[in-house]
Amino acid sequence: MRLITIEFLCFDLTFFCNRLRIALNVHDFINSKAPPFPDSPTPPILTSPLLLQFFFLAMDALRRNNSPFDCLLFDLDDTLYPSSIGISQECKKNIDEFLRMKCGLWQEEASSLRVELFKTHGSSLAGLMALGYDVHPDAYHSLVHGLLPYERIAPDPKLRELLLSITQPKILFTNSDRKHASRVLQRLGIEEECFHRIICFETMNPELFELRPNSTPLQTPPVVILKPFPAAFNAAISIAGFHPHRMLFLDDSESNISTAKSAGLCTAVVGRRTRMKEADYALETISGLRRAIPEIWCDEGGELTGLAVRNELDAIRTTTALVEA
Repeated sequence: MRLITIEFLCFDLTFFCNRLRIALNVHDFINSKAPPFPDSPTPPILTSPLLLQFFFLAMDALRRNNSPFDCLLFDLDDTLYPSSIGISQECKKNIDEFLRMKCGLWQEEASSLRVELFKTHGSSLAGLMALGYDVHPDAYHSLVHGLLPYERIAPDPKLRELLLSITQPKILFTNSDRKHASRVLQRLGIEEECFHRIICFETMNPELFELRPNSTPLQTPPVVILKPFPAAFNAAISIAGFHPHRMLFLDDSESNISTAKSAGLCTAVVGRRTRMKEADYALETISGLRRAIPEIWCDEGGELTGLAVRNELDAIRTTTALVEA
């Protein structure tokens, strides 16, 4: 006896179905005791409950939606609009100014601190709070985002059309505050209703906005949840409500892509011509999404790819193995 893990079943669904379609009538196989293959006993491979589970899962996926993705997670800044317009650079300048005023630093010191806090805590706000500074998120965001030149973001009707063509639930997943996300979407000409949910700073850190009129000061600094840390992706997966292997995450940040891949998500890095190690896809701009990942729209009659089969199998492989006699 030797174990064969489910990994060995990751072959093309088209090949699998074509081999069975000519010999197997699923309805008769379920409801009849007659062998599905004329003049031959039921093949042993078809008596395996796991193989039957795989077959029915795959056929159900083929019927309802050929796409390997049930949900798409989109980053906002430098993903839905190009980084070349300089919004991120202006944001960094505003953060430096906030640090300079809050910590009494010279300009060069503020820039160095910003870089260090980003590396260790995910953002300057999270770093300041971890170090014990009395900083309210609203005050931070009002300066860092409130002074941004939003007029640089031009309406993008083609992006709106692209997003609306995606029938799966779409979730905006950003570290920014909700007000910033709303302003960016407004400038792009994209209604918030285009997204099933918006996961933002407030979504991931609701306790930071709770009023504590009679409470004692916190003994330990609050933990701020942000990408690229696992807690942020765990929260997003929980909110989305889909299996991570059936979700596609699009972001321009390599560190975010890396954590997303570790969490089990399918990943697409935006702003690169070539894939990085943890990215399943790469696209220079979001406008090239249909060309780079056409399987998103496979419910329009496209082929079900091997990735879709693997995603179905990933949902059951953690606890199941096949035994071959």
